[in-house]
Amino acid sequence: MQNPKIFILLPDGVGLRNFSFTNFHKIGTQKGFDITFWNNTPFDLTDLGFKEIRFTNPKAHPLTDLLKNAQTQIELNLNIKKSKDPIYNHYRFPLSYKNIKAALKSTYIKGLVLRYNSEKGLVKIRKSIAQQERKTKLYHDSLATLQHEKPAMVFCTNQRMMLAVAPLLAAQDLGIPTATFIFSWDNLPKATKIIETDYYFVWSEHMKNELLYYYPYVKESQVIVSGTPQFEPHFEADYLMTKEAFFAAYHLDNSKKYLCFSGDDITTSPNDPTYLEDMAQAVKKLNEKGHRLGIIFRRCPVDFSNRFDKVLSKYSDLITPINPKWEKKGEAWHAILPTKDDLILQMNTIKHTELVINLGSSMVFDYAAFDKPCGYVNYEVKNASAPHWSVHTIYKFIHFRSMPNKETVFWINDPESMEQFIAQTLNGNSSATVAHAKAWFEKINQHPPNLASERIWTAIQQLIQN
Repeated sequence: MQNPKIFILLPDGVGLRNFSFTNFHKIGTQKGFDITFWNNTPFDLTDLGFKEIRFTNPKAHPLTDLLKNAQTQIELNLNIKKSKDPIYNHYRFPLSYKNIKAALKSTYIKGLVLRYNSEKGLVKIRKSIAQQERKTKLYHDSLATLQHEKPAMVFCTNQRMMLAVAPLLAAQDLGIPTATFIFSWDNLPKATKIIETDYYFVWSEHMKNELLYYYPYVKESQVIVSGTPQFEPHFEADYLMTKEAFFAAYHLDNSKKYLCFSGDDITTSPNDPTYLEDMAQAVKKLNEKGHRLGIIFRRCPVDFSNRFDKVLSKYSDLITPINPKWEKKGEAWHAILPTKDDLILQMNTIKHTELVINLGSSMVFDYAAFDKPCGYVNYEVKNASAPHWSVHTIYKFIHFRSMPNKETVFWINDPESMEQFIAQTLNGNSSATVAHAKAWFEKINQHPPNLASERIWTAIQQLIQN
């Protein structure tokens, strides 16, 4: 087949980082593919020289959102029944009763869950979603686009967006192979797989086993272990700045060594401002002992709150905030989009800091790629605005059970441990922790990590030739 046309379906901005800002497009083009981005993001990919076809006012069927919510609740119920593990309850988002319309929707969802709370019921829910989506203008527009363009495959960049359902159904109804990418290491236990495709691309054998466990109707032959392109830029030396250039660009002190505090969103970690202050206190004590240290604060890209302002003001001599270079195109989290500049910023932040401290973030893998350690905050803080939140619930989540052992990170079990972890790293005593973190990285993401795009395109080539 000469220059097979591949549609890369971007139902939202999540896939931009993996498939637009890495070498994914370049590698596919070099392999002879004719690549078109089927683009539902506010980002204009023609600015990057890519071909795109944009959606026009796409809308899912009104019932699909209710059915999707019911599907998620039922899947979590079945996960609890199968595993005898109540942790899946913590993946639920509470139903809303803030007004009459929200209350009616929530009541309808609860009725669906009550009626279809079984494996057979799930099949009916999935069929109903497909039935409703085939009625939509989005489905018929997608049919027309696909009939005109005739791609050899439609590859969706994530598995959880409702707006991807109709285009993928249209492709399947036309006999066009479909695939999707499971975009994050914690997605499968959370029951976020909304779309059904012919093939599923996953990060690792570990994730493949998860997919087959949670979705037993998926066949092993449908799952391709590829790794994720998100780590590929870490191995692109051309993106790295010299220390002098990076420090000058962000007004850092050349005489200091810097540490990174990587923030989470307010729901995941409402106590991040306190943890950041505890880190500042630890750095202050170390500086009093003769060190010259500073902190780079990288907030969560979707956190535009002012909750850190007091800490940043109080410790302005120690903490330098360097905000992610994401673009806010709307209020919803999926309308806050990454940029290629932020990939470069993140790389250089890692390169020019000694370590990272956060609460349960995948930044452990980013730092492991640079042979640097991660400290996980692991203690409670009183917070009247989040009285039911607990740090110990976070580390009970399924994806943390993939750790080969507990030595993959340094556990910061109290504020005093911050100083200990930092001092240990500065003294060169973190190599064992880094080695364990790299072993975890190898389990979570297919290695070599810089060849994920290559593996994806090789697999696509094989699939469309079958």
